[in-house]
Amino acid sequence: MSIRQGLLALLSQQPMYGAQLRSEFEDRTAGTWPLNVGQVYTTLGRLQRDGLVEPEGDADDEGRITYRLTTHGRTAVGEWFASSVSPDHEPRDELTIKVALGVSLPDVDVASVVQTQRADSMRHLQVLTRAKRNAVDKDDLARELVLERSIFATEAQVRWLDHMESRIRRSRRRTTPTAVEETDR
Repeated sequence: MSIRQGLLALLSQQPMYGAQLRSEFEDRTAGTWPLNVGQVYTTLGRLQRDGLVEPEGDADDEGRITYRLTTHGRTAVGEWFASSVSPDHEPRDELTIKVALGVSLPDVDVASVVQTQRADSMRHLQVLTRAKRNAVDKDDLARELVLERSIFATEAQVRWLDHMESRIRRSRRRTTPTAVEETDR
């Protein structure tokens, strides 16, 4: 998720200061991507440098500066919403890296890695499902949609773990000598 585009989208609704942006971002994304307020202000500085936002007057009594979109910033928000996001635009996935390395190292019990991950993913799926029910009860569509995305991703991960476990078993059967072959030696 691009923090840059997210902050611009929020500013398209109304001018805000950094802590407001952080709070709105976390509320609207169901807390899925917590932000550090320093990260928000660093991003605001870059957005200002790039001519996408500008301060709206001087700092208030508490030293907060409210930012608003420039014309260029409004255009950038429109372009962002009009464009697609590449399915390949995913961050590095630690689980994929762990399994890929694990199957290539002799002392790693990859089956155990898969089982541990599956159990944790199933627990996480239960937590997400309860949170989604809560969002439905509160008629919070934004939170519900973010949680559904997480549910679908976790379900896909469990399917991938099942598939991977099967592939690893088949691969090991091909590389493990049978008892007949061993007695012929």
